[in-house]
Amino acid sequence: MAGQFHTAHSKYVKGAAIVAAGPYACARSGVADSVSVFAIVVAANLVQAETGCIKTTLSRIADVLDGKRLASFAADLASQGEIDPLEGLSRSKVYLYSGKDDTIVDPRVVATARDFYAAAGVPPEQISFNSGKEGGHAFLSETWGNACSSNKSPYVDRCPYDQAGAILSFIYGTLSPRGKADATSFTSFEQSHYASDEANLATEGVAYIPRACRQNSGCRVHVVFHGCSQSQNDVGDAVTHDTGFADWAETNNIIVLFPQAAPSTLNPLTCWDWWGYTGLTYYTRDAPQIKAVDAMITALAKSSQ
Repeated sequence: MAGQFHTAHSKYVKGAAIVAAGPYACARSGVADSVSVFAIVVAANLVQAETGCIKTTLSRIADVLDGKRLASFAADLASQGEIDPLEGLSRSKVYLYSGKDDTIVDPRVVATARDFYAAAGVPPEQISFNSGKEGGHAFLSETWGNACSSNKSPYVDRCPYDQAGAILSFIYGTLSPRGKADATSFTSFEQSHYASDEANLATEGVAYIPRACRQNSGCRVHVVFHGCSQSQNDVGDAVTHDTGFADWAETNNIIVLFPQAAPSTLNPLTCWDWWGYTGLTYYTRDAPQIKAVDAMITALAKSSQ
């Protein structure tokens, strides 16, 4: 979802971190080129998502894991005005991570996200591809979580690597030393103010707003999308409080938005929509979830001016 949002709104998004996940529109199957029936396309996309964008077991996996093909598809969308022009990506910083102990997402999938960004115009020096480090399918934290090689809920692993700091410093540049998040700076808000029913979001989202950002203008907004089975309803405060993003935000004038997806019949694992359960244009600026998060960012940006 981070890659989808970044690619759709590359005019204003400064960069993205893709943690143990695949490239833009990876799950869009060939069926979508010839069929417009929602149920059929979503079912085909889901098969591709599970067997081509996670475990890579499709017989024609080379066609799925083709970063240049996906970049060409994104370029076509941009020419039609459905996403921002890809020129915006050339100014971006992109961090990618695949842990050597990840048993859920094949490293080749994350490598294809790197290839997508390279083909879409991100210069090589602006891509940080991190693979082979100890760690499972998880956000990595120096201070809290499962054993470093774990691949289980809450999908936060305690490892000798400050991933939140690595992500934020790569995207934004040199940071002030990490602080300690203030529990009173976590704010819950009603997501229905920003989302249509089709977005399939949880009732509440979370934002971390440092005191400095409540008192002064000029703060940046960083969005953290949870993974599948990793919403606040699934894992409590593990992502919002224990991944380290709020600690870094406290001393660096960064507001952190933690939007929350909701489970449904088509989305039982509380994933963000990367295969079409909210609609067949789920990867465009007009996608229900992308529009909702964009509206949240706009509201936070106004509050920090």
